[in-house]
Amino acid sequence: MGIVVVGTVAFDTIETPFGRGENVLGGSATYFSTSASFFSDVSLVAVVGEDFPDEHVQFLQSRDIDVKGLSRIPGKTFHWTGKYGYDLNEAQTLDTQLNVLMEFRPNLPESYRDAEYLFLANIDPELQMEVLEQVRKPRLVACDTMNFWISSKPEALKRVLQKVDIVVINEAEARQFTGEVNLIKAARGIIALGCRRLVIKRGEYGVLMFTADSVFAAPAYPLEEVFDPTGAGDTFAGGFMGYLANTGDLSEDGIRQAIVFGSVMASFNVEDFSLNRMKRLEYKEIEARYKSFKSLTNFRDIAMP
Repeated sequence: MGIVVVGTVAFDTIETPFGRGENVLGGSATYFSTSASFFSDVSLVAVVGEDFPDEHVQFLQSRDIDVKGLSRIPGKTFHWTGKYGYDLNEAQTLDTQLNVLMEFRPNLPESYRDAEYLFLANIDPELQMEVLEQVRKPRLVACDTMNFWISSKPEALKRVLQKVDIVVINEAEARQFTGEVNLIKAARGIIALGCRRLVIKRGEYGVLMFTADSVFAAPAYPLEEVFDPTGAGDTFAGGFMGYLANTGDLSEDGIRQAIVFGSVMASFNVEDFSLNRMKRLEYKEIEARYKSFKSLTNFRDIAMP
């Protein structure tokens, strides 16, 4: 099978300088699975409450996302409220209502346990470890996290990072986790824990990928209009993992190409609120932007006299 993602399905209330979205569809697993579904089969594991409308489930199913792992339990769905200023790289959290997420204990359906590709989206690292113990022989495991878990459960998070192949975080989190101001030193510190690759999301400045002996940089796609950066990192991860699952190419070149596809997907996501842009996205647009993206960094070798 393709990818299993474990994370959140949520309601978001978002305010940016360009508008406001009230109780819109959000959550790390939602953005990830929607993005990845353009490339690969995706199975989603998350929890929602009784207030979660069927139309959102039907949207996920319309993308051929397997929702057997989406549990509905009594209570209200996880709800995040945030605000962005003109610096769209960082959100100000105004309110977090965990609701049914407090009861979440991911139990993978039997058919999910043979997944080749696993993405542990932003949830409690102790729950991430529980998921790792349920999968049998995944070919590739990647994970994300956030500043809250770095502060509150650093040892549990460290155990997870030691078990995964790829860590995907933003630059502030990399510095926070290691205590290093210099991003290169921070990356080396995380790689030293045992993961093979570290992908650092830098918002409008693009992406850096580190291994023990290499660095790869990809710019962000230049956009005239950015409306809502919520979920951009999860959309990036979905495109990245989805492309890898589609091709099965885990070579250095294959992973670098997947980084660019992830960046392409994130560039579409930020063009509208919630998943509105992803809902009307067509694959031909992805291909066209990938080609345009490639031209951004295409230059000749030095012509020697």
